[in-house]
Amino acid sequence: MTINLTVILKSKTEFTKKVKELLENLVEKSIKEEGCIQYDLHQNIENSNVFILHEVWQNQEIFDLHNSQKYVKSFFKKASDLLSEKPQVIFTNKIAYKKR
Repeated sequence: MTINLTVILKSKTEFTKKVKELLENLVEKSIKEEGCIQYDLHQNIENSNVFILHEVWQNQEIFDLHNSQKYVKSFFKKASDLLSEKPQVIFTNKIAYKKR
């Protein structure tokens, strides 16, 4: 079963640029992992301190492996002082799909 999740991260105002750079690096590495189906990064238009990751992983085992990667742990260690609050992680079940 695929794993779908959204992560909302809020940077401290003075660290928005640095958090964005760290997230872009995280995306670049994550999309290369086997079992990564989708890994999108968004930035809120109304509040540039808010970043949203949308991830889809092949299964729980692959997702757990992703979270154990050194670069993922390094990101969260570096980001902990740069964020204004703890990241919000929302797991979802996909219930609708529209093909273009």
